[in-house]
Amino acid sequence: MQLNLFFRVTTLLVAIICSGLSTAGQTNVTNARLWDAPDHSRLVLELSQATEHKVLVLSNPHRLVLDIKNAAKKTRFDTLDFINSPVKSIRSARRDKQDLRIVLDLKEKIKPKSFLLKANDQYGDRLVIDLYSESTKQAIKKKRQKKTIENSISQKRDIIIMIDPGHGGEDPGAMGPNRIKEKNVVLAIAKELKKLVNAQKGYKAHLTRGSDYYVGLRKRTSLARKYKTDLFVSIHADAFIKSQANGASVYAVSNRGASSETARWLAKKENSADLMGGVGGVSLEDKGNVLAGVLLDLSSTASLKASLSVGDRVLRSMGGVARLHKRQVQQAGFVVLKSPDIPSILVETGFISNPKESRRLKTKKYQKQLAKAIHKGVSRYFDNAPPPGSLLAWQKATANKFAKYVVKKGDTLSQIAMRNDVSIKKLRELNRLRSDNVWIGQRLSVPAS
Repeated sequence: MQLNLFFRVTTLLVAIICSGLSTAGQTNVTNARLWDAPDHSRLVLELSQATEHKVLVLSNPHRLVLDIKNAAKKTRFDTLDFINSPVKSIRSARRDKQDLRIVLDLKEKIKPKSFLLKANDQYGDRLVIDLYSESTKQAIKKKRQKKTIENSISQKRDIIIMIDPGHGGEDPGAMGPNRIKEKNVVLAIAKELKKLVNAQKGYKAHLTRGSDYYVGLRKRTSLARKYKTDLFVSIHADAFIKSQANGASVYAVSNRGASSETARWLAKKENSADLMGGVGGVSLEDKGNVLAGVLLDLSSTASLKASLSVGDRVLRSMGGVARLHKRQVQQAGFVVLKSPDIPSILVETGFISNPKESRRLKTKKYQKQLAKAIHKGVSRYFDNAPPPGSLLAWQKATANKFAKYVVKKGDTLSQIAMRNDVSIKKLRELNRLRSDNVWIGQRLSVPAS
């Protein structure tokens, strides 16, 4: 009787222990988020611990099947917003009494990419599934090709500025008091800067991200290259373990960082078409290692010189609205600054970890002031050194070839053209006139005698 009772208790204890071990080994999906970027959507599943997974794509109808090993769902999927994503709905069920199967019902054919992210200061372990839409990818490619053709036709092109709001999506960046996130502050400043640039004739601005999603560091520079960018401006907000640290800074790439990038491009010379026309319009594909290395070094040196020059102007301009942490342009090996063919600067707008600066950085008024300061510095640089082929370069080249004529009473456009030995058509083009009408006091550009 006692022996039988002993076996029963032992069996029960083993069952409880095994049950506890099974539960401890189980991975729970505790939360889900969906981020929408222009070329893909990102589904992020928060996990209680890292585990294995498999992804399978099915058609007729389009579906993505995700199997997570030894897992259970502890969240809801029906609260996610699928409007701007290729996902119609998400459902889940147990598989083999142990694994979790999640099925994404899709609106169209997609190409998935999945990977695990380790726990950090902000989040625990995560499973990331990027969904690349084939139709969206083709539409973006055609749009870029059309824009490239249009730019090549125009001899008086716009100066292209790529504005890069740091972080985004799963990467919040630095966190300030009251959970103010760097990713939100820098996006707001970037949008204000874009407005200012686009309002200026002869300029065009693009953002590496227009809303709250993550863009890889290399992808940011490749976007700049695809748009044939003249200047890359990355915007951040600094942080430090001591809250007293404060002030704005501007960075260019370090000499060591530039050298390492030159070595990287040289190592993948077969992919050098990614560079803007090779380097200075010269392809590297048919060049030997020595010559290709020299060309890359020359390009990197020229880009670094331009970066330091524009960075100095931006820093001095920012000194009018913010305290400067460093009064000279700093140099560091930031990945987004390493393009050997694109002048690039990184602007630290202030320390978000400093309570006073954090309060200023989150206000619309201060964000606009910072954007105006950056814009002012960039404009001063390009006024002095406009890129070849740009409208500003043409205006600077022709400025000394023309004089100003003030229209007097009784003047007509044909009379002014005759007196200055120029055709009416040329005079209209020169002054961007839509008609032959002129008025007293109007200032017209005419060929200098």
